[in-house]
Amino acid sequence: MPRRFSEIYSLGLDQPQLDFVDITPEADTPLFIDPFAISIKEDEWSQRCNQHIVHFFETALGYVRAGNDSAAKQLLNGLSEPNETCLGLSRGQPAGRGVSGQQALDLYESLAHSQAAQSGLLEELAECDLFVEGIGRDKISDITTNIIRRLLIEYTQAQCDLHKITLSGNYPTGRFWDIDARQWRSEYAPLPVVGGKRIILVPKYSVRRALALNAQEYYSHHIVNFIQAEEFERGSSLVRVLRNGERRPPYKKVIKERFPFSKDFIARFSESNPNVLASYKSLYSNIEGAKGTLSHDAFDETFDEVAFATALIAELRQVPPGNDSASAFHKLMVGTLEFIFWPHLIYPQKEAEIDQGRKRIDIAYTNAALTGFFYRAHTAHDIASKMIMVECKNYSKDPANQEIDQIQGRFSINRGKLGLLVFRDVSNYELLIARCRDTVQAGRGYIIPLGDSQVIEYLELISQNRRSEIDASLERILMRLIS
Repeated sequence: MPRRFSEIYSLGLDQPQLDFVDITPEADTPLFIDPFAISIKEDEWSQRCNQHIVHFFETALGYVRAGNDSAAKQLLNGLSEPNETCLGLSRGQPAGRGVSGQQALDLYESLAHSQAAQSGLLEELAECDLFVEGIGRDKISDITTNIIRRLLIEYTQAQCDLHKITLSGNYPTGRFWDIDARQWRSEYAPLPVVGGKRIILVPKYSVRRALALNAQEYYSHHIVNFIQAEEFERGSSLVRVLRNGERRPPYKKVIKERFPFSKDFIARFSESNPNVLASYKSLYSNIEGAKGTLSHDAFDETFDEVAFATALIAELRQVPPGNDSASAFHKLMVGTLEFIFWPHLIYPQKEAEIDQGRKRIDIAYTNAALTGFFYRAHTAHDIASKMIMVECKNYSKDPANQEIDQIQGRFSINRGKLGLLVFRDVSNYELLIARCRDTVQAGRGYIIPLGDSQVIEYLELISQNRRSEIDASLERILMRLIS
């Protein structure tokens, strides 16, 4: 049976405890990187990716519209087969569906003859599925992977560092888009290698089972509905008239026969009715969960969140406090925090590891929350929280001022001033809250203390299908700090 990346490197963690897609190198996982989903996010990771995607596509369209055939073809020919991510639709050994060689020329021809590309209607890579023949979710995902490959490599290296995967040797990165140079570049970098195959990890936050923008969906549920209502309003010959004289909208089947599906038709319609396109895109920009971030069970249909949360409680209780079990506690908490707070907190990165008789690990998360406590922290409470600092301490004694000083020393306006102090137990939680309140009143930042009792409380809420109540608990702790 094919082994997953986590099994090959003996991480001892399951997909809900990992920030990246736990791929099997022997066969592709049917997931796609969606540039539109990336573009509507506000977190630092997505914004960096989107900047590269927009820059590349604007450059490509600029060449196409200017009739600079040689530059456009050379640019598109820089795309390669992104086998390293092991994502997509190929069967068996990942082979990539890249757009190099003849397919790059086909892509150029599609863009060059696209009415949407020439008119200016086509503005972003994700819209290719709507307007450009021959470009679907697999090619869009592959193109996106090429563009942000360097960022994905940086992410891979950070995750390997976090999970103590040793990277030895430098390997060709493959081409990635360089914004400053306005061209493709490649270099050598440390990467995990499995069976002689380079591996690039992809954040599960950025993948989808289907792209948000889909030509068939846009046509069938938005364009056809609009034409149906318009034909009825103007009383066209397509309107149905019942025996009693009552008028009814035309059948959708009739509309589709009169206005058959094609990407050129979609482009022409969207140019004449830009409000329909804007409404369609807005649906996925503003409605939480509309083809948004995948849930834990989306990666595994057999996943049981209740049982998983219960198992984590038991595992946490089995880890004794103290220096000898520090590594086990740190590893468990990295996975547990991922399970509890994802997708609000993403891209965990290890910042430092210190052993002065009391081991600790420092982690920084990117705040990607669009709702909930971590979103309100920087909106309603005006707390700088671009990054969320976390310190895990497996001490057998109470955390005190020294531990509070350590985490608040990592705060800054640019990085953020909100952190989680994760520890085992405390004899006087009220005193710890008071110390954290002093930090707030001194203007040094906001520290949410989470001991085993709070972590177990959150896991129990999940096991009782009451996950939404975790936000309320965090809010209550914050209110005690600022009151």
